[in-house]
Amino acid sequence: MHFLRGSLTFLLLAVLAASPAFATRTRHASASIRSHSLHKAAPRASRRLHGQQAIEPARVTEIQQALIREHYLTSEANGKWDATTQAAMQKFQADQGWQTKLMPDSRALKKLGLGPDYSGAINAKGSSFADPPPVSTIPAPQSEGFASAAGVDR
Repeated sequence: MHFLRGSLTFLLLAVLAASPAFATRTRHASASIRSHSLHKAAPRASRRLHGQQAIEPARVTEIQQALIREHYLTSEANGKWDATTQAAMQKFQADQGWQTKLMPDSRALKKLGLGPDYSGAINAKGSSFADPPPVSTIPAPQSEGFASAAGVDR
């Protein structure tokens, strides 16, 4: 009888000691399966591409005309972003000291005279986008006020 009671006690303690280990494995396995299935739930086709994917032919023609004007492109403007146009833009950007792998660079477009057009902006009516007047035209009291506000000794 003592042998039977001792065996049952030992068996019960062994089961209780081993059960947390099995429960932990089961929990981790189900969590990993669940997270893995969530990743598979989103099909690749539904992923959205970000950023501009292509340049419109009209814009390519403008870029080509500017590159021709700057003597970086010798062919005719055809509206196709072909290897010749890409090489001309890379050369132009490299000559300016800018990156050449992503194209076209916004600084390059501005330098080619193809930057944004603000003439249709809501506050553009009656405005001029000219450079500010030279410092010499600022009245002395106003200039002194700017200097003192900025904490600059003149």
